[in-house]
Amino acid sequence: MELVEQTHKQTLWEKLSVERIKVELLRTAYGHSLTFLSRFDPRILIGWYSFFAIAPWFINDKLVLFGMLLAIAILTYTSKPSVLVLIVLALGLISDAAYMLIVSLAFGGGLSAAWALSTLTLKLLVIALASIAVFSSMDPEKLSDALLSLGMPAQFSFGVAYGYRMLPILIEEYNNLLYSFRLRGRAPLRKGWLGWRSLVYMGKLSVLAFYPLILNTAKRTRTTVEALEVKGFTYAIKDPKVKKIKLAYMKVLPRDYIFLGVSSIYVACLFWLGNQF
Repeated sequence: MELVEQTHKQTLWEKLSVERIKVELLRTAYGHSLTFLSRFDPRILIGWYSFFAIAPWFINDKLVLFGMLLAIAILTYTSKPSVLVLIVLALGLISDAAYMLIVSLAFGGGLSAAWALSTLTLKLLVIALASIAVFSSMDPEKLSDALLSLGMPAQFSFGVAYGYRMLPILIEEYNNLLYSFRLRGRAPLRKGWLGWRSLVYMGKLSVLAFYPLILNTAKRTRTTVEALEVKGFTYAIKDPKVKKIKLAYMKVLPRDYIFLGVSSIYVACLFWLGNQF
């Protein structure tokens, strides 16, 4: 008897399940330690990201923006971002492009107006991909320590790392709450035209599940703060010796300067090309 291995092919709904979203959020929240950008100092990455998050707003040359987009797209690919994040980005871009096209056609602007408005889409794409590339490559602890090293308050830095850690837990808890509401509730016997009754029922449960989630989150946060204060978190983090020991592992190496130098030369070349054409 010939044995044939049958692999289960996931449907689209299985790929978009809550469990799948939780896994993708875990991948995004905890970052990748073997990507190209993860080798650099987190403070250098934050400075690099700050430029690409602010500068595009003041640049209207499409050639410069296309050049930035090309380099950042390559860095995003090397960062191995989550598929879920890319899908959300693609949906946002498609809706943005459709919105601009409809508005330009509705007000008599035609395709020329849509092309002019596409500059904004380019700017948003550069900023979004830079965010994905950097934050997919940084561990929450590194991000928190980098912010602390740059002078941010300790509570803020800890809150950033805590939020990253809590996000997958909140997704799982929301899923469990939704299941509990469905077990105790009663679904409509008749789904109605295109299942509108079922959609309304699920929408109502989705809203109701938020209330216990918020209350549980507040309770969990208070417990965490109390546990940290019992261990002397605020007192310890304000001590310069403790802060120095905590941040001792972060060092700016020659490769960090090379990365900044290459990025600066590349951007300068783009501006030179933009002036030539």
